[in-house]
Amino acid sequence: MKIALDAMGGDYAPEATIHGAVWAARDFDIQVELIGQPQVIEAELKKHDTSGLSLSMAPASQVVRMDEDPAAAVKSKPDSSMVVGAQMLKRGEVDAFVTAGHTGGGLAAALMHIGRIPGIKRPALCTAYPVSSEAGLCIVLDIGANPDCRPDYLYQYALMGSVYSEATLGVSNPRVAVLSNGEEAGKGNRLVKDALPLLNEGPFNFIGNVEGTDVPAGLADVVVTDGFTGNVFLKTSEGVAKLLMGAIKSGIADGSLPVKLGALLARPALKSAATKLDYREFGGATLLGVDGIVVIAHGRSRGYAVRNAVRLSVRCVRGDVLGTIKSRLKTARTQAED
Repeated sequence: MKIALDAMGGDYAPEATIHGAVWAARDFDIQVELIGQPQVIEAELKKHDTSGLSLSMAPASQVVRMDEDPAAAVKSKPDSSMVVGAQMLKRGEVDAFVTAGHTGGGLAAALMHIGRIPGIKRPALCTAYPVSSEAGLCIVLDIGANPDCRPDYLYQYALMGSVYSEATLGVSNPRVAVLSNGEEAGKGNRLVKDALPLLNEGPFNFIGNVEGTDVPAGLADVVVTDGFTGNVFLKTSEGVAKLLMGAIKSGIADGSLPVKLGALLARPALKSAATKLDYREFGGATLLGVDGIVVIAHGRSRGYAVRNAVRLSVRCVRGDVLGTIKSRLKTARTQAED
């Protein structure tokens, strides 16, 4: 298996991306194709022990910067690492493409140079979200690709999210819900209400509405929403998680000796909780709906997060996420025609 990695993308590239690539190649026994400026990549690789690892390079002279307009940069920089990676995936030279660069740039490169799966109207960014249920994770989409949405988009998100949950998390017949301001069928904005008839008839296990408080409780395995709401929900959750962990650390630091001793005993549990809430563990967001496996990691990803973004792309390939989505779409169209 060969995974293309944008070596120049991200706040800490190329140090973090090369570190993550070496880590991933060693841990997952895969070939990682490093895309970027050869002299820069070679200089970073010399800092690592790469003996026995399958690492190769694809030259790209340009970089899409974080402060650029993404669509304009992708169009004006045809030899950027983002564009070259997307084109390699389109040509079938690699099995997946991973970038920690500009999210908008990753979306633009994927749409311009890979294209959508036939029948998919809009792609969606999805991510794993920590929950308290046995599964431990829930898939949330869209988290930012499409701020404005239509009912048929939510239907396709539900179908793709269900496939993704099965393939990457091993959830059998995942429970799919739509994010709303109430669990009753009559609650929600016009988008949610208009989408319910479609969702109820879909080839997936749709369970109805869930509220924001229901998601961390694990009431659903897949939660669909528009990209604006999903992005706000995700970032609010990240902020609350940081607040809680900070409050706990502050309370321990300012506490009495018994408090500090208790914290020492609880350290394994606290570490486990911190790990569960750490974005680095999830690797990145998968762009579902484009005709290839594309993973977009957080811009501030360090080596460990990049390694896990590559791991996520490997899981998508091995779980045949792309092929299964195409098959389910075909089945859904056949059923609709009958």
